[in-house]
Amino acid sequence: MQSSTSANNSGLTRQSPLIIAPFFLWGTAMVVMKALLPQTSPMFMAAVRLIPAGLLLVLGAAYFGREQPKGWQAWLWISLFALIDGTMFQGFLAQGLVRTNAGLGSLLIDSQPLAVAVLAAVLYKERIGVGATLGLLVGVIGIGLIGLPSELMTALLAGDFMTVLEAGVFTLGEWFMFGASLSMAIGTILIRPVVRYADPVMATGWHMIIGGLPLLLISNQIEQNQWQDLSAWGWLGMAYMAIMGSAIAYGLFFFFASSGSLTTLSALTFSTPVFALMFSSLFLGEKLTIAQWIGVILTLSSIYLVSMRGAGQDSNEEHNQVVETSEAKTEINVLAAAEQVVVNSALPNLQQPVNESRIRD
Repeated sequence: MQSSTSANNSGLTRQSPLIIAPFFLWGTAMVVMKALLPQTSPMFMAAVRLIPAGLLLVLGAAYFGREQPKGWQAWLWISLFALIDGTMFQGFLAQGLVRTNAGLGSLLIDSQPLAVAVLAAVLYKERIGVGATLGLLVGVIGIGLIGLPSELMTALLAGDFMTVLEAGVFTLGEWFMFGASLSMAIGTILIRPVVRYADPVMATGWHMIIGGLPLLLISNQIEQNQWQDLSAWGWLGMAYMAIMGSAIAYGLFFFFASSGSLTTLSALTFSTPVFALMFSSLFLGEKLTIAQWIGVILTLSSIYLVSMRGAGQDSNEEHNQVVETSEAKTEINVLAAAEQVVVNSALPNLQQPVNESRIRD
């Protein structure tokens, strides 16, 4: 596959340190988006995050010689990818940020590795081992400690679900975040059929452009003063959100997602609220409680558990591929050698000449 060749040539593999970069950039972009909301409107912000970033990816991919999508199947999959992972995800995320706090929003939106694990197991037959399952459950608990208020977390662990529901946790804003989480999970699953017909980086760029256009249209119809109140720092934040938090982050994520275990890669999403909390504490003055610090430790532990499972599975798959390739080459060489022996061997000489006179008699 082209993506695998490109990965080997560029040095970008599942073992590269850059695999954590998308989640770091998403976490910091979440803080920037929350800070920019008083100066702009959510749908306009979502469109600006997608369209310029998509243009940068498409131009950059073309500069490095990657092929444009060809055929109706490629554009059909990219359009579906754009609708779900572009329009729906960014739209739900922007609306959810308006109505939720950062911690609870991160809890819901970054629970999508569970959905990815289930979908990957059903659609792509990815095996979820005991270690990976344990890691995912530990990650959910960690995200819960980070995002939920301490009293609600205590009630949830005690089985007092009525207290959690009466507290208004699952309001409209939380449902928007849950929708964003499912949209991202389905988008992660869709990258596999997309890269069958198009280059992963080029497809990511086009899906951002196509997915951002409906958001821009909606903003033009229902929102006002989208950019009039933005300061110089606001525009700088929009640029960071589009370039670093979208173009580079999405390009790297779907580049890595085009091969290997989706469950393992998606589990790294648990690190996003960790980075978000660290930078919100640094720039927005938010402090971490003891429960949140415990959640950070559990989240990092879950990433380790799932990543170790994925690294072993990926290495086994690569080993099996190497063995199969070597066996195929051996069979070809043996066949070629046999054919060469048959062709180059001299015709056998008869030990005793035939007596023609006896044949006549």
